[in-house]
Amino acid sequence: MSDGHPRPGPPAGGAPGPGPGPGPDPDPTYQYWQYGQPDPYGQYGQYAWSQDSQQYHQSHLPHQHQHPEPVREFHHAPQAGWDGWDGWPDGAGAQAQQAQQAQQAYEFQHPADAEPARAFGGPEAAGAPAPFVPQQSQAPSPQQAQAQQDAPQGRRAARLARRAGAPDGPTGASSAAPGSADGRIGEAPPQGRRAARTARRGGAPDGPAPAAGARPRGGGGQGPQRNHRWAGLVKGVALCAAVAAAGMLVLRAGAAVEGLGGSPAHPGGGGPDTAAVAVGAGAVPDPGRVVQIVAHPDDDLYFMNPDLRYSISAGHPVTSVYLTAGEADGVNAAPAKGATTKGATAKPDKPAYAEARQNGIRAAYAKMATGDRSSAWKRTVVPTKGGGHAEVDVLVANPRVNLVWLQLREAGHGYADVPDSLHGLWDGKVARLESMLSSGTPVKQRFAYSKDQVVQTLAGVLEQYTPTTVRFQDPTPGRYPDTKQYTDHQDHFYGARFVQMATAAYAKDVKDRPHFAVQNYVGYFNGSLPSALDPQEAKEKLDSLDTYAWLDRQNHCGSDAGCGDLKVSDHPAGNRWTDSINYARGTGTNWLTSDKDHGLWAFKVLDGQVAVWHRPGPVGAWRGPDLLPGTGMDPGASAVTLKDGRIAVFGTRTSFGARPTDYRREVVHAVQKSPGADGFGEWQSLGTPETADETWTSDISAPAVSVDGTGQPAAYVRDGAYGLRGRVQQADGGWGPWEKHGGEDLHGAPVTATDGAGRRIVLSATSKSVVGWAQPKPGAPLGRVTATGLPDTTLPLTAEGREGGVRLWFRKPGSGNVRTALMTADGGLKVNHMTDLGGLNGFGSVTASGHVLAGRAAGGQLGSEVGPGRPWGRSPLMFVGAPSSTMTGKNMVSLAVVGLDARLYVTSSADAPDAYLAPWQPVGPRNAAP
Repeated sequence: MSDGHPRPGPPAGGAPGPGPGPGPDPDPTYQYWQYGQPDPYGQYGQYAWSQDSQQYHQSHLPHQHQHPEPVREFHHAPQAGWDGWDGWPDGAGAQAQQAQQAQQAYEFQHPADAEPARAFGGPEAAGAPAPFVPQQSQAPSPQQAQAQQDAPQGRRAARLARRAGAPDGPTGASSAAPGSADGRIGEAPPQGRRAARTARRGGAPDGPAPAAGARPRGGGGQGPQRNHRWAGLVKGVALCAAVAAAGMLVLRAGAAVEGLGGSPAHPGGGGPDTAAVAVGAGAVPDPGRVVQIVAHPDDDLYFMNPDLRYSISAGHPVTSVYLTAGEADGVNAAPAKGATTKGATAKPDKPAYAEARQNGIRAAYAKMATGDRSSAWKRTVVPTKGGGHAEVDVLVANPRVNLVWLQLREAGHGYADVPDSLHGLWDGKVARLESMLSSGTPVKQRFAYSKDQVVQTLAGVLEQYTPTTVRFQDPTPGRYPDTKQYTDHQDHFYGARFVQMATAAYAKDVKDRPHFAVQNYVGYFNGSLPSALDPQEAKEKLDSLDTYAWLDRQNHCGSDAGCGDLKVSDHPAGNRWTDSINYARGTGTNWLTSDKDHGLWAFKVLDGQVAVWHRPGPVGAWRGPDLLPGTGMDPGASAVTLKDGRIAVFGTRTSFGARPTDYRREVVHAVQKSPGADGFGEWQSLGTPETADETWTSDISAPAVSVDGTGQPAAYVRDGAYGLRGRVQQADGGWGPWEKHGGEDLHGAPVTATDGAGRRIVLSATSKSVVGWAQPKPGAPLGRVTATGLPDTTLPLTAEGREGGVRLWFRKPGSGNVRTALMTADGGLKVNHMTDLGGLNGFGSVTASGHVLAGRAAGGQLGSEVGPGRPWGRSPLMFVGAPSSTMTGKNMVSLAVVGLDARLYVTSSADAPDAYLAPWQPVGPRNAAP
């Protein structure tokens, strides 16, 4: 964030940093490696380092990291073997973690596993446990693959076989025991509690069996006959398990049909989909790989946390990329103490201040990942696709955590005209942007990038890490209406625009990669909005900033530059930024819908295109993701059913154009060719209410769409002036102009739904309350904007037509609790019966259908409530954007999320007071190459 605090910065066009040129020769202790070439270095970390690379050590201090509360599942269907996703056990080494992952049905497998030369690595510390390798995991054997295909029955049978040790058991669902010559499990029977359980089942052996390969002893049932009886028992148990599982499939299918047609006597779980396997029986979702790209060191801590901490705590591979060095004015001191702060840079020294900020980031990440801010890092240098060099840091104790420092010059001012900046480079005011190397970096040769080279560099980083989730800042933050100054730092949103171009290039040019989803984050403007985090989450977030700010001034990093950013030490919370987190896009909850045949359709943006998943009928097999033609789609899509039964999908699309001023964000939609058909027509543009990018930085919201009682669809957006604009489709199929509907201080995206009389109601959050509009009757224009009198709310709203009106869901600021109120339109817009529903804290959008209510809980997983008064439960799923739900038939609710692995997960429940959610099912194959 660099310049968000009231501290001095260089004047516009201030003193330049080091000029271009070859500079000194690269340090001979560093070996260089080009993106896309075989990696010669070994196997730990996500980038390689040479045998002589720097090791960044810090002294050990007693800091204990606090992890989110353990994950548990309540009110879900029983899942054998699943006891929650509590993170790795305390004290467990990376070797144990890797062993545990190898036993899970949903084993993490990187698409490049077959290419060991592409794995990142480095020398292994003597005596240290073998580290987890993020991009190289053990591929499943054919037997394991068969076991996964037969899950969950096969896994249960395999576990019984392993416990029994029967050589002629169901080996198709098992793998070789360590050290066995023939690939079979050893023959020792279960002992202790397992033996007791077997005895109760009537098949307990009366003594230990001989070891594998030993000659059996005679007498007392110790010979081959006993082994044969034990193997027969295992086969019988496995057969019973298979029969029971088949019966469960029939019951689940029957429950789904029954839920669709009438009596909700049994909770449903969807059909026996060939492309979906339950997430249960000891399995966890694929972890996915997260790459987040920010402009300055600390933007991730201020604006992406707690998502960052959640991902690290859950064991996901996380890589943070920093575009600029964040050198500011080069003074590492609180603004009022620049000349007197002991232990800090008292005079301007931009390389040293950049190093201090890097040290602070390393300390904050180390504490989040290990509990010890002084945990060691490996620092190395790699060439980039843009022709420069990057520093890459790998946390030795947790090599899943990587930091990539691109070290370009920052603007040094939030909004002033500074040609030597990302903004100036984007606009063509400078042909190349120079590097600003920190004082301690292993990168020794200065460089400069053109606009295209910045894009190539970022695309190369994405190609190297193959993320399934890409996080970056808001590329269209808007301006303040009074001063017209940007609401966010110019480095933040112009950096985000470079990332937009890089993700587009990566999606287009790299074919052998997984799908990826994108999440954008609000920046400085969080300080002007109600707090989204509960006190405990805000405290954890502030703790990371306290570490980064180097509050104790102890030289734990051994650096003369300092161990953190003293500019923020007087007020590490910033402008209330540690109290909040908000997604700039992808907050809508209307991306899952049902058709007249009770099929399900899901629409999310992957790879910059709208992905479609489809389940025909109530128990058909899921298909997808299929990408609709057309690129440049922004995160977030919403679906609405038209009068004739076709589905229309709406979203926004970004295009860049030949000139910098051609940057454009517009509303688009595509319509199903016929009801139930897999094909959709081409994307049609509804344009934008904005006249030019320079006016409001193309700051429009995602469209909110509803169809009123006359069958007339309308789309509404919040415009850059913080008012409501809308277009209505005419009888001839054309669309009317963008009309102004008033309102002021609107934030986030509006929501809309129709009441029992077919009247459209539109609602939007402000910084202090909620305002709304309503049609007096179907087909009429919207009425005037009306204050609802509701208290302040965090940004995401959810609306659904029910109970004769439109019910609104939102969250209580500073708590995360879910609230709801019924909006009616008889005699004007009115609010009825606001209720606090509680919850598991958390933040972001809430989805509601039937009795099911779900949203992000504290810890990042999905929390859900399946009926009033019942306890909230927590699933193992961490996900991108917002969840979505829909009624399927009369008495069935379907719920879906897209995980951090960019894979669709679905569940369902009968709409009944005693119902529960079925086990989550991932749709389609593992997310590898498209």
